[in-house]
Amino acid sequence: EMSEMSERSKQNVAHGLAWSYYVGYLKIVLPRLKKSMEEFSRVNPNLLACRKTWKLHILVPLSCDVYDDLEKADSNIQYVTDLTETTLARAGNKKRVYKHSLYAIRDEENQLWHCAVEYATPLQSLYAMSQDECAAFSREERLEQAKLFYRTLEDILKGSKECADAYRLIAYEEPEEAETHFLSREILWHLRQEHHEEISVLEGSHPHTPSTVLDSAELNLQISVSDLPQPLRTDGF
Repeated sequence: EMSEMSERSKQNVAHGLAWSYYVGYLKIVLPRLKKSMEEFSRVNPNLLACRKTWKLHILVPLSCDVYDDLEKADSNIQYVTDLTETTLARAGNKKRVYKHSLYAIRDEENQLWHCAVEYATPLQSLYAMSQDECAAFSREERLEQAKLFYRTLEDILKGSKECADAYRLIAYEEPEEAETHFLSREILWHLRQEHHEEISVLEGSHPHTPSTVLDSAELNLQISVSDLPQPLRTDGF
């Protein structure tokens, strides 16, 4: 009965996508990311001077509108190179390749900020489902699923020791009127915060977080804890 209720309300979709994204991808790549960043920084010390930015910056547009080419999404975002790839045997694929792209983000003063950034790929599935008659996802349901995906992923990653300090979630709502450099400004805001965090740590002070940050409190879906899908097992597996 609980399973049927969850199925009808579609709450299990975003929950499952978040867990799949973590277990099948982030838990594999994030623990290895720092090493790739360090290797790149040795050869290019000026591009990744701030160690606080040595993370995978994961874009979470609540519209689920994902670009395959970030350079087309915003001309102030330019591809630089790929970081060292990781090759593993996964599910019968003997040489599954995992890699991240490094980008240069141009700010208002023409300064370049470098970081590894990519979209949360499961959002493409949510968007495709909203376009498929079989899934019967409305635009409002897609937005709720995107919010639930973000909140679930945030909770999962907060509890993951392997992924600690190797990621930054960038959730955002796109403006109603198109803005040419909206995305680059969103990324730059987070990069500047990371720079402030590093300076604060070096100086021994605590960084101030403005109230404009889009966090899980602002992504409230008005869903009670008891209504959320529960894990099938409680033994940690």
